[in-house]
Amino acid sequence: MDIRFLGGAREIGRSAIVVDDRLLLDFGMDSGNPPSFPIEDVDPEAVVVSHGHLDHVGSIPSLLSGDARPPVHWTPPTRDLTMLLARDTLKLHGGTYDCPFTEAELARLTQVSETHGYREPFEAAGYEITFFDAGHVPGSAHVLIDDGDTRLLYTGDFHTEDQRLLSGTTARPDADVVICESTYADTTREPRPEIERAFVDLLEGTIWEGGTVVVPAFAIGRTQEVLCICERHDLECYVDGMGTRVAELLLREENREFLRDPDLLRRAKGNARFVDGRDGQRERIAEQNTVIVTTSGMLHGGPAMTYVPAVSDHPANTIAMTGYQVEGTPGRDLIDTGSAEIDGRMMRVSARVEQFDFSAHADRTGLLEFLEAYRESTILVDHGDRCEAFAETLRAEGYDASAPKLGERLEVD
Repeated sequence: MDIRFLGGAREIGRSAIVVDDRLLLDFGMDSGNPPSFPIEDVDPEAVVVSHGHLDHVGSIPSLLSGDARPPVHWTPPTRDLTMLLARDTLKLHGGTYDCPFTEAELARLTQVSETHGYREPFEAAGYEITFFDAGHVPGSAHVLIDDGDTRLLYTGDFHTEDQRLLSGTTARPDADVVICESTYADTTREPRPEIERAFVDLLEGTIWEGGTVVVPAFAIGRTQEVLCICERHDLECYVDGMGTRVAELLLREENREFLRDPDLLRRAKGNARFVDGRDGQRERIAEQNTVIVTTSGMLHGGPAMTYVPAVSDHPANTIAMTGYQVEGTPGRDLIDTGSAEIDGRMMRVSARVEQFDFSAHADRTGLLEFLEAYRESTILVDHGDRCEAFAETLRAEGYDASAPKLGERLEVD
């Protein structure tokens, strides 16, 4: 097999890998300012998508410009999440450089979509492809590509621990070559139940003391996870932003089987009060003794721009960050300095600010546990800030491991 890395090599964002110039694995975008996209145009015979996050799917509709109509293979939740993200990108940035596709190309995507379940082999561009549950977000998949001689496993993003929303991955299909993500290769986090307990204690304590809790959360996966935690611990909450649409999407009949406990999410949705943001509703909610789960997760837009300023000046209130904060984002500045630029103005925050690692990626322990099944395989490390360092660690442990460069072409067998 010939493998070419057009994005996601020694970086996080714009994941894109081409196999034998025929099969494309993911086609994402890095939504920074300015955004960045895969480094080359491609004309694949087929596209296979690992999961519905912007850094893996953000550029997919652009593949359907001109006469190109490659089939796009994914799970039903990944299809639905991709369409939701694409429509949001068009709404916010259509007609600008920040949006690499048009409404017409998005419409064509529905015509070439082909959905598959886990462990159901299908053919694409002459390969046998099989999806396995990756435990990252609903519908996320490890992708196994078999050409009859070589078996290539693209892990996509994955998690080995159980979450409320999903079970951790247990799939370890035989593979000669593994392209493995490494987002948290230098992090070892506490067990998930301990993180959840500390999070719930903070929310309960703030409510008991008469404060308001704002929980900035990523719309896909994280918001629904927090809603499930609130339901299990009898915490009433409001939910605002795109996460509301994602919850409804995941409860569609064809998507429910991709959840660990669909009834839990159904109850969590019923437990939450959904916000539409009309007539000063957000300002009134921010004055209540309650929990507010809202986008955006890094405080660079969304309804959080209303809630954070509203609770910022009182030490009885809490801002509970639930995800990694990229350097240079308002969320990162808030955690590091107690101040952040919120909605165009610098703000000093007196409310309590805490961060919880609810990441849906495997940490160092989880990555090593997963790769133990592939000691005899070739390991290609991607999707991380420190891919080379992790590959070096693996080589010291006896693995045949390397970290491909952006644009590099490799022959594997």
